[in-house]
Amino acid sequence: LYFVACISKEENELITLEVIHLFVEVLDRYFGNVCELDIIFNFHKAYYILDELLIGGNLQEPSKKEILRVCQQQEDFMEESKEDLFVRPRTTTR
Repeated sequence: LYFVACISKEENELITLEVIHLFVEVLDRYFGNVCELDIIFNFHKAYYILDELLIGGNLQEPSKKEILRVCQQQEDFMEESKEDLFVRPRTTTR
């Protein structure tokens, strides 16, 4: 995987590398040995993980376990929403 990050002269490159490394570790745990195809076909999940990790370019949550827990909750919520759409019978009013 290749990542590109733009930072100013005042910012620390090592912190940026650590954030990228943390993102890759979380992706690896979430997808299980992440590869390019995981990100291509599940880009919305990768963006959700990145949104949990960073806000406004700043590290929001450094805990891998917490990020994975929140992402799993989101996944469960989405599955329940899909099931509700297909399980509920339509009611017609006349």
